[in-house]
Amino acid sequence: MITPGLDAVTLGYVPITKFVFSREDALRFKRLTAERLRELGVSLVDIEGVTDDGTLFRHEDLPRVIGHLRAKGVDAIFCPHCNFGTEDVAAKLGREMGVPYLLWGPRDEEPLPDGTRLRDTQCGLFATSQILRRMDVPFTYIPNCRLDDPIFERGVLGFIRVASVVKSFRGMRIGQIGQRNDFFWTVMVNEAQLLEQFGIEVWQIYPTTLFDEVRRRVESPDEQLRDLVARMREDVTFEGLDQTRVVAVGALKLALAEVAEEHSLSAIALQCFPQPQEQFGIYPCYANAMLAEEGVPVVCEMDVHGAITSVMLQAAALHETPPFFADLTIRHPGDDNAELLWHCGAFPISLADEGVRRRVGHHFIMPGDAAGVCHWRIRGGEITIARFADDRGGYRMAFGEGRGTTGPETVGTYAWLQVEDWLEWERRFIRGPYIHHVAGIHGHFAPILHEACRYIPGLSSDPVGATDRELEEYFWRIDGE
Repeated sequence: MITPGLDAVTLGYVPITKFVFSREDALRFKRLTAERLRELGVSLVDIEGVTDDGTLFRHEDLPRVIGHLRAKGVDAIFCPHCNFGTEDVAAKLGREMGVPYLLWGPRDEEPLPDGTRLRDTQCGLFATSQILRRMDVPFTYIPNCRLDDPIFERGVLGFIRVASVVKSFRGMRIGQIGQRNDFFWTVMVNEAQLLEQFGIEVWQIYPTTLFDEVRRRVESPDEQLRDLVARMREDVTFEGLDQTRVVAVGALKLALAEVAEEHSLSAIALQCFPQPQEQFGIYPCYANAMLAEEGVPVVCEMDVHGAITSVMLQAAALHETPPFFADLTIRHPGDDNAELLWHCGAFPISLADEGVRRRVGHHFIMPGDAAGVCHWRIRGGEITIARFADDRGGYRMAFGEGRGTTGPETVGTYAWLQVEDWLEWERRFIRGPYIHHVAGIHGHFAPILHEACRYIPGLSSDPVGATDRELEEYFWRIDGE
């Protein structure tokens, strides 16, 4: 299980110096910067004891530094220039490590009374950035500022979120349980290309294996299942489900969790009908929602790309709040810039709006007596929605932000999302390559997704409702500057 928060990412701390300028002042800023990072709660691996003074400027130290960082399993590196820095060494480190790279240096003070300057940090940043570009090393940059400037804090913490997205993307494993329904052409994927281009595995799990485990648990409930069912009855009101079917919902959740752990799955794409209804008389929605609470998104209708999107959003939020998986469904009847985010009921219960009745019952579209669909409105506030999609051999990531707004009540799990210009959204999705499924999460993460795409070759950033410059300014300025 991934630890939520900043500890989800381990940052390699590699102060860069040069053989000229003040050594004493460079070491002072090496210490001050590390102290500030720890104040912010960042998990660091430094290079103390690897080089003579815990900084990097000599070529002969580079192999030891790289070996140390790899052995510690760092997810990203931060190379603060504590004076002018040594541009070729800094860039070679980025090229060899191949992880997200943060570039920054402290703003210089005024020259000493005799005119001497101690660091010339900004000058060195210009040099290193150019060599990073020559070596084709993507990097994130925080403006040359002071350690106590607000933009430093935002930049560092934003970069940690970016690194979390990249970490989650590389080596992702999506469990595929069942097969695509013949009438859902929109969720076709190219498994071979996902593996070859991104290293993403689509891990096949036979539905019979899952359902045999559910049946075993239903027939012989253990203490774990009995406790879960008791908690479920405290959390929601069941309508149309007798005790046997309530137990089957709980058994399905436990079986899915077991599969996820056994195969180290990042998320699950599930064929949600017709087998669960035929086998147990249930819909898997509530079971899916419970597993999503625990950090394993389960998406409907065998949507592997939707599962990938959900994992990326969860990582952007540092696993501190769960994503939800929705259809873009209908426009708001009274607001031209609002849209219904809805699905059958797999939105995590922790997202339910305060005071709403949380019930689990029948599906309002599908025929038959099967039940297990969740019905509650989720809270509003700031929401980021996104969609990962293939595009004739390439891949794109659409994303944007809006806010929850009021709207008519409906069934299923849902929220009304208000954006600045819905027609821009609608046109983007109609023209493709996107479908009606999106992943959503509470928070302001569009700039994080945009920056993360820098580090994923073959994935193009496709923001909706904001320009590239507006998104990049997240790392460059605080409102009002």
